[in-house]
Amino acid sequence: MQKISDNDLVKLFQQDNNAALEELIKRHKKSIFTAIYLLVKNRSLAEDIFQESFIKMIHTLRNGNYNEEGKFVAWAVRVARNLTIDYLRKINKDVTITDSQGNDLFSYLVIAETQNKEDKIIQYQTEQQIKQLVLNLPEDQKQVVVLRHWANLSFKEIAAHTGVSVNTALGRMRYALANIRKQLAESKMYIE
Repeated sequence: MQKISDNDLVKLFQQDNNAALEELIKRHKKSIFTAIYLLVKNRSLAEDIFQESFIKMIHTLRNGNYNEEGKFVAWAVRVARNLTIDYLRKINKDVTITDSQGNDLFSYLVIAETQNKEDKIIQYQTEQQIKQLVLNLPEDQKQVVVLRHWANLSFKEIAAHTGVSVNTALGRMRYALANIRKQLAESKMYIE
């Protein structure tokens, strides 16, 4: 099974060979799980979405709705990413963007030395305003900003995770920055 191509494994699975599906999962679990985890930053939630993703993939494959437009792994990551985004849209009115240790990324912003309560209040308010600026972006732009600045992915990696070209990822970042600047100007907010 290890030497069989992904597309051949898909065909075998569609002919009721469950070992073919096991091999596909074994080959691509890390890539698919990572794509989910980068968005949710929660291992147990990522595992749940991973399982849901494979259930959806199994139904699609069994129903014959899988089109070989490219590599299996790219399609699988896109399915997982879309399910993750759907989940986040349902629950996420106040998203906390976290690092790999689960710390709120906005807590790293140092606006000023926080030595008294007034400075701490100002810093907290600024963090909330910045968070809101990012959350106000269209979903595709917000995703590129988060993946680039907080997940430290290259634009090539972002393109692979989001299923777009590198130029599209770059364009989304450019529009996101322009939108953030516009929001800053409209709100007359100043950030050093």
